Amino acid sequence: MSHSENIAHDIQQMAKQAKKAARSLVTLSTEAKNNVLLHMADVIDAKRQYIQKENAKDLTAGKEKGLSAAMLDRLELSDKVIASMMAGLREVAALPDPVGAVAKMVKRPNGLLVGRMRVPLGVIGMIYESRPNVTVDAAALCLKAGNAILLRGGSEAIHSNRALASVLQEALKSQGVSAEAIQVIPMIDREAVNIMLNQEEYLDLIIPRGGEGLIRFVSETSRIPVLKHYKGVCHIYVDREADLEKATPIILNSKAQRPGVCNALEGLLIHKDIAASYLPSLVESLSKAGVRLLGCKESVRIAPQITPAMDSDWGTEFLDLILCVRVVDDMDEALDYIAQYGSQHTENIITENYTSAQRFLAEVDASAVMINTSTRFNDGGQLGLGAEIGISTTKLHAYGPMGLEELTTRKFIVYGQGQVRS
Repeated sequence: MSHSENIAHDIQQMAKQAKKAARSLVTLSTEAKNNVLLHMADVIDAKRQYIQKENAKDLTAGKEKGLSAAMLDRLELSDKVIASMMAGLREVAALPDPVGAVAKMVKRPNGLLVGRMRVPLGVIGMIYESRPNVTVDAAALCLKAGNAILLRGGSEAIHSNRALASVLQEALKSQGVSAEAIQVIPMIDREAVNIMLNQEEYLDLIIPRGGEGLIRFVSETSRIPVLKHYKGVCHIYVDREADLEKATPIILNSKAQRPGVCNALEGLLIHKDIAASYLPSLVESLSKAGVRLLGCKESVRIAPQITPAMDSDWGTEFLDLILCVRVVDDMDEALDYIAQYGSQHTENIITENYTSAQRFLAEVDASAVMINTSTRFNDGGQLGLGAEIGISTTKLHAYGPMGLEELTTRKFIVYGQGQVRS
């Protein structure tokens, strides 16, 4: 057997085992799942030294490869990160279990009782980069929702991910749960991803987390449904009837709190009637926060500190302290701009006009549409999901942050008393 054939065989076996494990998870009670999650937190604490020893191998290799300080920071499993993983496991254990919930039962004219029950998706395939803590976070959410998970992290975190998988599997075994419910693909060969994406017989959903290049590759290659978001190009439209005392802190928080995340502000639209009076003070506040502004001709005329934007700047996800500014004639122009340059992630209006706010809510197509608040709130924890596995900007079957409920689907259940169809 060639090396490639060995990889294909091993990954197919892992996928088969995950499918079998998923069937056994369906029968686990909420109490049993919670006990496993709590035990996982304890085992991670007990195995901290082993985990950090394996993580050190990745950090050393990363430094030798010339990984940036930011990448190395994301890679490190410090005491703080380990504490966060343990807290995350306990947090997921405390969340309501969606599995088995029945929305409603309707009695049909023929006496049949028809309802819809929440059930696990089955086997989730996760492809991600850099952060090994994702291994634990994703495994916890999938397990609580009754799913098995097959994880493929980046080569830069291979020792860390293998160590975390062995610790999680040890916790599963000790609680009488199939260890194959959580598996990390141990090969760093790039072809392993291609092989994983062809296991449609065993995997039910692929969730990629990483840069736009990775996500586009996965969605173009996969034979399995993919939940994705390519990028987060988020906008705020400051309406003519905005409360400008609210607007400035909202814009600053959206852009400058954490500029490198997907729910950070990338485009600012300002109604022409308030631009001349508002832009100069706003530009001063943003500049003090270290934000570099790129703008349209009118915004540059009003505030010369703004650099003229190039055509390629509009709709760019900078993930940095850079912000595009455009003065618009009215809401119609703002809506057209968002439709052209947005990424269906997060869009926001600042206005005191109820009719304008409701129109914006109705017409904007995004996973989260907001009024008078920071774009940074498009996050599972902030929106009450407790935890999330990612944000989907596709609409099948989830739109927005994916928590436990989004890791399930619904099936029809029917109670009869001997009815037959005529």
